[in-house]
Amino acid sequence: MQTNFTAEQLRDPETSAANQVLRTCVHCGLCTATCPTFLLLGDELDSPRGRIYLIKDMLEAQRPATEDVVRHIDRCLSCLACMTTCPSGVNYMHLVDHARTYIERTYRRPWHERALRAGLGTVLPRPWLFRLTLLGARLIRPMTGLLPRGGMLGERVRAMLELTPTRLPHSNSANTQQVYRAQGARRARIALLTGCAQQVLAPEINQATIRLLTRLGVEVVVAPGAGCCGALTHHMGQHDAAMTSARANIAAWSDQLKEEGLDAVVVNASGCGTMVKDYGFMFRTEPEPWRSNAEQISALACDVSELLSRLNYEPTRAPPGLTVAYHSACSLQHGQRITAEPKALLQRAGFTVVEPAEPHICCGSAGTYNILQPALASRLRKRKLDNLRATTPDLVAAGNIGCITQLSGGGLPVVHTVELLDWMAGGPVPEAMA
Repeated sequence: MQTNFTAEQLRDPETSAANQVLRTCVHCGLCTATCPTFLLLGDELDSPRGRIYLIKDMLEAQRPATEDVVRHIDRCLSCLACMTTCPSGVNYMHLVDHARTYIERTYRRPWHERALRAGLGTVLPRPWLFRLTLLGARLIRPMTGLLPRGGMLGERVRAMLELTPTRLPHSNSANTQQVYRAQGARRARIALLTGCAQQVLAPEINQATIRLLTRLGVEVVVAPGAGCCGALTHHMGQHDAAMTSARANIAAWSDQLKEEGLDAVVVNASGCGTMVKDYGFMFRTEPEPWRSNAEQISALACDVSELLSRLNYEPTRAPPGLTVAYHSACSLQHGQRITAEPKALLQRAGFTVVEPAEPHICCGSAGTYNILQPALASRLRKRKLDNLRATTPDLVAAGNIGCITQLSGGGLPVVHTVELLDWMAGGPVPEAMA
């Protein structure tokens, strides 16, 4: 794609990076075949290629974002299916994230949308505040039916209330700062990202991860100072907040590297994993030691399924005779290009693994997307659940808390892959199955 940025514009590192992405695109349109919003809406501007044109025009002209541009960019899930499909290697993720930051700096949204986005960016990364908010939401959830239908504000509030769990798990020690010693001879020492929303919604995921890894001879560190990865705010264009979260994690894990060393930074929520693996790019223009530390952390980051594959995970229980429909989270299959490991681990654990039709199409969770774009998210959820049910499984496994939350309540137990692997290696039956 030909671009027309001035030399002065290209001196800005963000614009320069966007220019490189834009010039990689060859207009082929193959990305439209796997884009969920183009699939649903049939509008070229709601496809990656259409959004690329809108972003190019906006950035070259250096003009404030318009309502039309914002509408089409907001509809993007950042599922990154287009990146898997693209034969030219267009890094759409970096381009759309830059566009979102640009939008937040140049476009004034309606007051209620500003308030909602500010609230999500404040509440979700802070587990104590998120828990408090959920407790309040549970009290008013029975009144969801009284909300007016039709308006975006009402639909967003309705979506938030419907996503509120009916039962809130108790917090547990797996999320507190401490070291979990390896059982037997130590094979590795890792830092575990315990997440923000996940430790409130499903603390059992971190418990299962720690149990399983320590049983396999891994020392697990929940580092002081580490917290939200920054993805939730990053994908809403709240760049400064995202950098603050990332900086805290880089500092916390760098301290662990200096003290006793780390063999990996393990993430069990794939949306967070995609983010942490991108810290090196995010901090590429930061002064030292931030830049080199970020690159080092990105290089160490891995999904829990990657580590378990390296450790040659083996079950200790007899095969349970259950069929598992594996839902491949977009951030895992497109963002991190991890597709084979989780399925192979589940098969090794004794499960019969099936995969639904359209495994590359997003379930509609996408961080805060199911709140900010509830109508589209609902259609994608139904489509995904229909495809999962068609495989006639006993349960569904996924590697991302957003997907698990989105698909729960659809008639099938939905559990994290690591919970099933832990169960087959001596852990308890996953709560969602019990």
